[in-house]
Amino acid sequence: MATVELRNVSYVYNKGTPYEAKALDNINLTMTGEGITGLIGHTGSGKSTMMQLINALLKPTEGQVLIDGVDIWSEPKKIRQVRFKAGLVMQYPEYQLFAETVEEDIAYGPRNMGLSEDEVQKRVLQGAEFAGLHPDLLAKSPFELSGGQKRRAALAGVIAMSPKILILDEPAAGLDPGGRREILGGVKKYARESGTNVIIVSHSMEDMAMYCDDLVVMASGKILMHAPCADVFSRADELIAVGLDVPQITRVAYMLRQYGVDIGRDVYTVDWAFDKLRSKK
Repeated sequence: MATVELRNVSYVYNKGTPYEAKALDNINLTMTGEGITGLIGHTGSGKSTMMQLINALLKPTEGQVLIDGVDIWSEPKKIRQVRFKAGLVMQYPEYQLFAETVEEDIAYGPRNMGLSEDEVQKRVLQGAEFAGLHPDLLAKSPFELSGGQKRRAALAGVIAMSPKILILDEPAAGLDPGGRREILGGVKKYARESGTNVIIVSHSMEDMAMYCDDLVVMASGKILMHAPCADVFSRADELIAVGLDVPQITRVAYMLRQYGVDIGRDVYTVDWAFDKLRSKK
């Protein structure tokens, strides 16, 4: 699996103008891909900027972004190859669908990689399978699909490029609970089976708790925490202080402590809370 490292990275929008704004301030971060990493922070904390830096859509104002120890901007003429290594699925990716058929849409990335047609078709089927998209839908227009199916088609298009790093911006936004479970459960299965370094951005603390292994917490362009989920959510007061929420079950555990039932500060899933409560009997 690929390792992503940000070394002394800063990014300034509109540098040298009256509208200059620092989005990232001397970030040092390593994501090894051992499990899914969640990226959380309030609006304007720098999450989207960080994603675009990893995908090479933006170049750091200062510092380096490295994939497997290599500065992605060391050879600017080959920067296109970085975007094949670090696949980015933007928020509401169904708006990025454009081809006449779902199959053509998924095939767009692999074809741009210069793969043979046989390999392209193989990648299309693999991407659709990993995204949970039924083969019968490949001949349809993307605009005939449901919201959840469109989300899967967009995800399949990135997966078909076999990226070493998969970055997902609010992949379950706007979906009902069943759709959220299907999309995020599929992503977790894909990460486990493929060894891909998966980074998920979401405002849903329940999703982060359920599907991520560790979390990066951002505020005002800086990293406040980078630790396993249990460690991060055990610091609920600090999260709330920077405008973030915690899973509802974490709030319940906090209230239970006030009534003399202490099941721990690191409770962040319902199953974990149930096990802790049962052990109190």
